Amino acid sequence: MSALASESLVRSAPAITQAETRFDALDALESEAIHIFREVAGEFDRPVILFSGGKDSTLLVHLAAKAFAPAAVPFPLLHVDTGHNYPEVIDFRDRLAERLGLRLVIAHVQDWIDDGRLVERPDGTRNPLQTVPLLDSINEHRFDAVFGGGRRDEERARAKERIISLRDAFGRWDPRKQRPELWNLYNGRHAPGEHVRVFPISNWTELDVWRYIQRENIELPSIYYSHQREVFRRDGMWLAEGPWGGPRDGESLELKTVRYRTVGDGSCTGAVESEATTLDEVIAEVTASRLTERGATRADDRLSEAAMEDRKREGYF
Repeated sequence: MSALASESLVRSAPAITQAETRFDALDALESEAIHIFREVAGEFDRPVILFSGGKDSTLLVHLAAKAFAPAAVPFPLLHVDTGHNYPEVIDFRDRLAERLGLRLVIAHVQDWIDDGRLVERPDGTRNPLQTVPLLDSINEHRFDAVFGGGRRDEERARAKERIISLRDAFGRWDPRKQRPELWNLYNGRHAPGEHVRVFPISNWTELDVWRYIQRENIELPSIYYSHQREVFRRDGMWLAEGPWGGPRDGESLELKTVRYRTVGDGSCTGAVESEATTLDEVIAEVTASRLTERGATRADDRLSEAAMEDRKREGYF
């Protein structure tokens, strides 16, 4: 080909805009996640989606719906309810399950406390108490593949997790038993009593999640957007008053304009001061942030340097 012809081809090629590049990246992430859902559906007998009503688990449900459309999502949802969740999130959880016709399995931490299988912690947080109800529910319903919304950018213990991660008969994670994942080949082999955790959005970032939510017009609980709420300051975070306790002596309630970057147990999930009421504003805010949502607003990840690592070994994550 002559240099003139080559130059003509270059000039006639359509310019690739930044938006098109971004959407191509989201398409690739979506395609990978849908592939993982379909692989698990074909390889396992009783998968389940962990669902908290948060943005990541809501994204999982949306991707699962796309993976199996026009059929219904073939998996139930499992929520380990600490009893300390925000009412807006619980209402959203129930409405979404009803709208999509999904079976919702709820493990109430309070039930385990009432019958003595768990003991309330002195600090009032129930997030660490979720492990036993989760593993008991997996065993009771014989779930063999458990979808979670973990992402590699959230926290260091998550960064080294596989897409399909083996758990032993006690639900525990052992790094020595994890398999290599080459060329998108996922090994789901497991012995009786074992199960796997599956992370379809492992390669997404928080910003990817928000951009995809905007593109797909995915509904989220209202607390993800700026609103006024009475909060108090503790350990550098704004916490809301609730049945989990607080404010303590020396802590006072203040009316602040805040939003939540992640949702979970109210005793350890903080709000951030924000004026972001639209998806565009949230995306701009996340783009400018230098802290992940868990690092900025989850007290349970601050208990120790290896807090999430310990919970993985116990069987929670």
